[in-house]
Amino acid sequence: MVRPAVKREAVAHLQVKLGLSERRACRLVGADRKMIRYQSRRPPETELRQRLRDLANERRRFGYRRLFVLLRRDGEPSGINRIYRLYREEGLMVRKRRARRKAVGTRAPILVEARPNARWSLDFVHDQLACGRRFRILNVVDDVTRECLAAIPDTSISGRRVARELATLIERRGPPGMIVSDNGTELTSNAILTFATERKIEWHYIAPGKPMQNGFVESFNGRMRDELLNETMFRNMAHARAVIWAWATDFNETRPHSALGYQTPKEFAEHLTTATDTRAAPSESSARMSVAPPAPIGVSTQRAPIPNG
Repeated sequence: MVRPAVKREAVAHLQVKLGLSERRACRLVGADRKMIRYQSRRPPETELRQRLRDLANERRRFGYRRLFVLLRRDGEPSGINRIYRLYREEGLMVRKRRARRKAVGTRAPILVEARPNARWSLDFVHDQLACGRRFRILNVVDDVTRECLAAIPDTSISGRRVARELATLIERRGPPGMIVSDNGTELTSNAILTFATERKIEWHYIAPGKPMQNGFVESFNGRMRDELLNETMFRNMAHARAVIWAWATDFNETRPHSALGYQTPKEFAEHLTTATDTRAAPSESSARMSVAPPAPIGVSTQRAPIPNG
């Protein structure tokens, strides 16, 4: 369907270039003359358009839904339909990456106990510095709250280093009920096996070649790759550590997460902790639930649950 703006341009072109009358040009284009003469009475909304452009330039991998949530936090009363219209009129868009091959068939998500530290996921992400030297990032994610618990970049991360970082994290946050990882050499080393045994932590290894069984951290890795690594040129390791730490903090405290009803992971963790502490029925303490609160007014989240295995 051709939009009215396009039909107006076509009628104007026929009138200027071919000298046709408005009536005949409208008949050729298939447009109503009232529509061609219509003058919009909408305010220019210059300030809102500028704020929307600034946010889109600052967060180039955010679509209009997340931009709407950020604007709503700042007190903008406009609904999501108006934000979407201005988003389109300003020519803003998120460039699509190359689509990955999707698995065929149905999957059932694994239900996780609805509390922080119920399960952590580990994985590595690789990138390189401006000089071409490669480095890796150890990512640790809480599967329930979706918080990034750690994002540790270095040129070499051994099994002993992973154990030390996990020990530091446990001292600060408490032990997890389970840790999930792949079968990488660092994560199957004697240092990790000894660490899990001494700390009495259940460590689950996914099936070889099945990264979808570790879907929470894989999803986080995709967001980090899309929003940070593909958009940043790291000068050196000090620069990489500073930028990655800042992005992880922003991910936890500012970035709206669609799977959490467009709350931030920190807000959701605080809400979940408060709800857990105030439960009256003892039988509900071990209840398992799909963690997905309602989205803000105006945001549609009609999607299937995130599969994990």
